[in-house]
Amino acid sequence: MGSTIHDWRAQIDLIDSELLCLLNRRAQLAIEIGAIKRRDASPLCDPSRERQVLHRALTANSGPLDDEAVAKIFRCVIDESRRVEELTAEPVHNLSEI
Repeated sequence: MGSTIHDWRAQIDLIDSELLCLLNRRAQLAIEIGAIKRRDASPLCDPSRERQVLHRALTANSGPLDDEAVAKIFRCVIDESRRVEELTAEPVHNLSEI
């Protein structure tokens, strides 16, 4: 007997959990990179690196998602990684400054 829709959805739920874990791990790495960029007075946005990430994803894509879908997903991931870097770059005020 074949798998049911419930079985397929259960597999999707597991993958969604894995994706969320991986995305949060990636965001944590972006925070660490942001700290290094701030220490080195480097810009948070690195268009060359972003193009490299996108190119690598598109080159590795074997479907069934088309390149447009993969590009949209990775642009969103890149944008959110940059946003997390920027949020954690906010200056922390010393108590003596307050």
